[in-house]
Amino acid sequence: MTDAEEWQHWTEARTAAAGAPHGPLALTGTHWLDGEPTTIPGLPGRWWAADGLVRFSATAADGIRLEEPGSPSLDGEGALRPDSDPAAQTAVLGDVRLVPIDREGELALRVFDPAAPARAAFAGITVFPYAPEWAVPAVFTPFEDQRAVVVPNADGRERPLEISGQIAFKLAGEPHTLTVSRSGDRLSGVIADGTSGNLTYRFRFVKLPAPDAEGRTVLDLNRAYLPPCAFADHFVCPFPPPGNRLTVAVEAGEKHVLAG
Repeated sequence: MTDAEEWQHWTEARTAAAGAPHGPLALTGTHWLDGEPTTIPGLPGRWWAADGLVRFSATAADGIRLEEPGSPSLDGEGALRPDSDPAAQTAVLGDVRLVPIDREGELALRVFDPAAPARAAFAGITVFPYAPEWAVPAVFTPFEDQRAVVVPNADGRERPLEISGQIAFKLAGEPHTLTVSRSGDRLSGVIADGTSGNLTYRFRFVKLPAPDAEGRTVLDLNRAYLPPCAFADHFVCPFPPPGNRLTVAVEAGEKHVLAG
């Protein structure tokens, strides 16, 4: 399979995932919780946060159950482990999926509804045509220690972004660097460029293969992709860290979410 064919499969998979019943377009709310029990619009029961868990009080008649085959409706008080926990739990209410999340110690409940208007209107993701010149060699240089930089997020708040090092590469013969994070063996980054905010969404994400022993990897900007907040305002996405705004117009990768 050629690189262009692999890229085509990637774009098709991205579109399918975006339009999935509980994909990013189905997110209708991220409801931040504190220690005071509260109601959430459209959901039965009461919800609050305590001891690192999303807690709730509901009756069997409410119809909330754990997302496990054969799970009965929850009755009384209970708790859900957030996505930061290796044993994370989700719940469902009919077709609606309820996902507890933890962001820097703050807990919230996300509601994914397959009937969300944004999902019904979804007509695809616009992309630039594949162009091999946008896939370039890169060299990763790790920082001596993992560090964090505080950056604005899509919800207007500032949060720390863990960063692991820099990649160096060339575009059209000109040298550039980007700060990246490391998750397992792979690298990822948040970037903006000369197309951001007009030809493309205001920023995009990139992923790179694991670097070899000399730090060599590949930056394929054909696979620059839209962050979750491009699909729904209720996602929390970090903006690019300082130095990750390229002056060159990167006419590659995903552009915008298309609504019909």
